[in-house]
Amino acid sequence: MNPLPRLFGYARPYRGRLVVAIAAMAFYAGASAYVAYLIRPLIDQVLPDRQQLGQWSLAIVLAYAVKGLGGYASSFLMTDIGQRVVRDLRDRLFRHILDQSASFFSRKTSGQLMSRITNDVNQVQQAVSETIGDMMREGLALVGFAGFMFFVDWRLALVAVTGAPVVVYPLIRFGKRIRSTTRRSQEELEHLSHVTAEAFTGHRIVKAFGAEAHEEHRFRRASQRLYRTNLKVTSALAILPPLMELLGGGAIVALIWYGSGKIARQELTQGQFTSFVAAAFMMYGPVKKLSRVNAGLQQAMAASERIFEILDTHSEVKERPSARSLPRLRRDIEFRNVSFAYDDGAGKHVLRDVSFGVRAGQVVAVVGLSGAGKTTLVNLVPRFYDVTGGAILIDGLDIRDVTLASLRAQVGIVTQETVLFDETIASNIAYGTPGASREEVEAAARAAHAHDFITTLPLKYETRIGERGQKLSGGQRQRLAIARALLKNSPILILDEATSSLDAESEQLVQDALVNLMRNRTSFVIAHRLSTVRRADAIVVLERGRVAEIGRHEDLLAKPGGVYAKLYALQIFEQRSHAAAPVRQAPVS
Repeated sequence: MNPLPRLFGYARPYRGRLVVAIAAMAFYAGASAYVAYLIRPLIDQVLPDRQQLGQWSLAIVLAYAVKGLGGYASSFLMTDIGQRVVRDLRDRLFRHILDQSASFFSRKTSGQLMSRITNDVNQVQQAVSETIGDMMREGLALVGFAGFMFFVDWRLALVAVTGAPVVVYPLIRFGKRIRSTTRRSQEELEHLSHVTAEAFTGHRIVKAFGAEAHEEHRFRRASQRLYRTNLKVTSALAILPPLMELLGGGAIVALIWYGSGKIARQELTQGQFTSFVAAAFMMYGPVKKLSRVNAGLQQAMAASERIFEILDTHSEVKERPSARSLPRLRRDIEFRNVSFAYDDGAGKHVLRDVSFGVRAGQVVAVVGLSGAGKTTLVNLVPRFYDVTGGAILIDGLDIRDVTLASLRAQVGIVTQETVLFDETIASNIAYGTPGASREEVEAAARAAHAHDFITTLPLKYETRIGERGQKLSGGQRQRLAIARALLKNSPILILDEATSSLDAESEQLVQDALVNLMRNRTSFVIAHRLSTVRRADAIVVLERGRVAEIGRHEDLLAKPGGVYAKLYALQIFEQRSHAAAPVRQAPVS
């Protein structure tokens, strides 16, 4: 399906501007043809008798003035429309990508997605603002010149356009080639963006392993492939102007031979013929531009196809039309025969028939060997993925029957890989709670034991922390993440190995902050710290995607040959001297 009609649909809101732009193009085309018309009286009347020279001069100046104003207005308006269309398309594409499920982001790299938003959209921008503008403006000018030429002498005009059909075939042939090559070029540019993003985000590992030369080699290979692909596009584009010049030269020679005969027979005046030839020469500019229009359209079609591929990708996590708002958690969360398999073609189940319940306010530790399904299990709660079997219920409501916004508003997350943004500390803490006051931000920071180190920074809460918070230590980043979750004040909390990469001193501060964070919240904790596991009201032990055991630390250790006891014996839990005493509550059902 041709993507251009769909692309031009984004220009519908700007129909008024488009009408004005077309009117300006009509003035441009009319003035261009009028300039050619004025050459006839110049030869036949003005030069023999200089009395009309002033009138003719004024007419030619006015014609060029109208042509210039029409060209400026049409170019400006078409560029404005193109920029608006591209802005709307980029905004929609960005939001559409953000709305995709976690599995979508596991299939696409950041470099690929950034390339769609930047490189592909920029390619479309050139087509909408420049290529389409040239096609309409120069096309109208071409119609004006052709109309004038047929008005002067239709037989002579037919001679002038005899080479037109010869132009069509190479335009179509090279257009298809340009379209396919441009798509490959965009793919290579996407790969180059991916390689660049990986090298820059992993710069520490690159330096630590002395792999600068390796990364440079990867980049050079990607850059070379992009160069070779772009060269193919350039070769296809570069052949069109010489071809047009050759055909144009042949047409002019034919005109001179045919026209000289008509002048000799006095069937045509010298002024008429000169005016006709001038119009033919003036047609060359629009024809040359139009020869590139098809190439530009083909490039835009290739980029549009890639953009619409993303826009036509629908999230696996869909909000049902009848979805209602989820009330704040009051009673419990139930996993009822939950199964899950990633949509990667393998069909292998990560979770099978997982069933357990958590009462409001309880802390549940999820433990198991690597690959047991711990992170997948907690990611199902905020619907980063949807269950492929069974259901998760909050106060008896299937989470697939409630709105995503109301569900995720009740879930706070702190992970091992802390995600912060290159903004101020205050903005990072208030992320997700835009209406928070400075007092509330500082209160959350104090509860997260972050206020003290924040006040030592030069700009305190207005200090920018760099990409992913690189200007802070690991413990400081974690405490900001905890402050962010505290300020959000969600009743459900997910902690995914939030302290696994910290030293003992930082962990003590973070653990104390986590105690404040988990107070009066329903918490799912994935942890390797024995202190954290001991604090849990219940421990869910996963083995190969199934619930092997559920109970408290002491009870599970007391089971001879139990899975938890084996894990404990394998020393998968790290023991620290500051382990907190367990908090006794009712067992998990």
